[in-house]
Amino acid sequence: MATTDPAATPATDPAPAATDGTASAANGGKPAGSRTGSRTGRLAGTTALVTGGGSGIGAALCRALAGAGATVICTDLDEAAAARTAGDLPGARSARLDVTDAAAVEQAVADVVARDGRLDLLVNNAGIVFGGETTELTPAQWNQIIDVNIRGVVHGVTAAYPRMIAAGGGHIVNVASLAGLVASGLLTSYVMTKHAVVGLSLALRAEAAAHGVGVTVVCPSSVDTPILDKGAIGSFDSRDLFLKDQGIRKPYDVDRLAADVLAAVTTDRALLIAPRSARMAWRFHRLTPGLLRRSAVRWVANQRSRAAAHAAGR
Repeated sequence: MATTDPAATPATDPAPAATDGTASAANGGKPAGSRTGSRTGRLAGTTALVTGGGSGIGAALCRALAGAGATVICTDLDEAAAARTAGDLPGARSARLDVTDAAAVEQAVADVVARDGRLDLLVNNAGIVFGGETTELTPAQWNQIIDVNIRGVVHGVTAAYPRMIAAGGGHIVNVASLAGLVASGLLTSYVMTKHAVVGLSLALRAEAAAHGVGVTVVCPSSVDTPILDKGAIGSFDSRDLFLKDQGIRKPYDVDRLAADVLAAVTTDRALLIAPRSARMAWRFHRLTPGLLRRSAVRWVANQRSRAAAHAAGR
């Protein structure tokens, strides 16, 4: 299941993404890994493994990578969905993968290296979301979102990163969310996990540079994926919570985001925030945190009123 970001943004903005970060010190500031290249076209001949590739952002990334000439291994908990994605792409293959299973992730990466000689790009994309009152989250739901959104990324890193070091380069993309930069009420478990992914990515990037391995963390706002219709708990409506009530008239196109990600990889960016409205929300948060906190409190109150009215109308 692909990630998206229900964190608040001021308005819909179809403009291309802005990126933030500096080139790795390794390779003279060029993108990490000899096969990653300095332009999207240089992805030709690379090998990429994508988790959560059966739909949404993951499927779009598989399409974009295959279009750029990469050999794509599309994985997903839903084996049939992964096969459908890979079946439409030249040279791609698919596999079922439960990212919460560390041994399974290790084996998946080992299989790629054994068959293709190396893994140039790992995209840790699989993720889930729960939206609603924190009091309604069960311990099982907390464990589930931690297992998928945090441990799933950790399992990918621990399997791929040492092999990339041994190969002399590579790139890891961790798909987080604007919620990993800007906290939003009624999304506590999701916000927690995505902040963890951002922190892991930026810290790992500092270590990985000397080994020629790049790390990019992707922080989109709401993207047009199936996850927009999932994850609401209690009386909250997913689409309203993630889009309408945040002033987002239209979510960001998933294929545009995929193109943004490939551009960020080939220029070895540390942080990708997309679209422009998401970057504005992040800057607003950094410049006026007090004002944003007050706005967030009002937004939660409004959400509760809407949920109560929705429940009463059933």
